[in-house]
Order: sequence, then C-alpha cells, then structure tokens
Amino acid sequence: MKRLIGSIILGGTLLAASVAGARDISFTQGLAQSQFKDLSREAGAALAYRNAAPAAPLGITGFDLGVEVSIIDIKKDSQYWKAALNNDPSSYLYIPSLRARKGLMFGIDVGGMYAYVPDSNVKLYGFEVSKAILEGSTLLPALGVRGSYTKLAGVNDLDVQTVGIDANISKGFTIITPYAGAGLIWVDSKATGNLAALSPAVNGGIPLSEEKLWLPRGFVGAKISILPFLKVTGEVEYAVRPIYTLKTAIDF
Repeated sequence: MKRLIGSIILGGTLLAASVAGARDISFTQGLAQSQFKDLSREAGAALAYRNAAPAAPLGITGFDLGVEVSIIDIKKDSQYWKAALNNDPSSYLYIPSLRARKGLMFGIDVGGMYAYVPDSNVKLYGFEVSKAILEGSTLLPALGVRGSYTKLAGVNDLDVQTVGIDANISKGFTIITPYAGAGLIWVDSKATGNLAALSPAVNGGIPLSEEKLWLPRGFVGAKISILPFLKVTGEVEYAVRPIYTLKTAIDF
C-alpha cells in the first residue's frame, strides 16, 4: 500500500512538472484598477478549491488520498498576465496538488489540499467540508453541498483567498459515477509588494483597491474505478475561463 501511494504521488508530481513550464508570479509592471479586477477574477477562479468528487459521502471508514492536476485556460494576451509572468505567459496555468478527504458520521466529509507549482513561487493550500443531503442508492442519486477555502502562498506581489459554496448531484453505474454541480466563488484579492508599489503610476496616482468578487461556476465530471482501491476522476469546470482537472487517488 505504501508503495502504491508513493507511486501515485510521484507520478502526479512528475506529470505536473513535465507540462507546467512554470515560472514565478512577479510583477515588473503596474496595473490599472480595471486590469487588476480582471486579474483577480481569473486568478480567483484558478485558485479556488476544485470539486473533483461525486456527491456521495465516503462513510465513516472512508478515506481518499490522491494527486491532482488542474489546467486553467487564461487570457495570455492580456496586459495583466503579461505583467505577472514576465511578458511571456503561456495559454494555460498548471496547478498540481495533493488532496486528502476523510469520511465522518452523518454523511459529512472533510478534506484538505496543498499545491506547489514546481520551479515557481506559486503555492496554495485549502480545506473543504461537505454534507450529503441524500447519500444515494441503487435507484436514487446522491445530493450534496460543500464549503471550501483556499489561500495563495509564496507570491510576494499578490494576496488571494477564496471561499466556495457548491451543490452537486451524482449517480453511480458499476465502475463509473458521473456528477454535475454549480456554485459560487467569493474572491478576496489584494495587491502587495511590487504590484502595489508600481501600480499608482499607471492608475492615475491612486493605489490599487482590494477586489472582492462573487463568481458563478458550474462543473461536470466522472469518477472511474480502475482497480478496487484506485480511482481516476476527470472534471471540466467553467468559472470565468475553462478549467480541466484530473485526479488519481487511493479511495476506500
């Protein structure tokens, strides 16, 4: 079991490192307030906690440990991403993470995540709490609600935290469990470091104001049982921009 868990973690890390083309988020140019608002929307959506799970609870003995990679479509030609990524952004951001969830009583699951983009200053951590309103059966789907929180770390020029509120539905069919859901993301974004220092020059002499935004999102996905304890989950989300997530996990 230890070897299997280690192989999953290593494989996910290598996958993320191989595709990321990562670099630091470090501002060499300032932004106007409207540009900072657009950046906050995209960054907040990108950094929010991904669902990546059906609505059915794990159960009191259930546990889920895995690796995840999210690929976020960004507006690479925008001035704000050019300012953040040394004038050479790619079309996508890649965020690899470790995820863990534990089932509790009364249809409640709790979980946490930690992300680190190799060869960059981007780090992210967060947690989630979900409650199954209907746990699902042979005939009935599962229905659930979830709250989540994330915070960006390691980036000196940007302070972003998010809170997510979601509802989803799922139904298991032999080895596959499709699901769908929707919710809202609250984004709190502040300019710090170089971004705060450089922006008044391009923002009419006025420091950037903190941005607090509500963003809608929707998602669909499926969890597939590859082996009795090995599950793969794929998800497509839309929140400002398309987001694609793949998770491989030990699930029992």
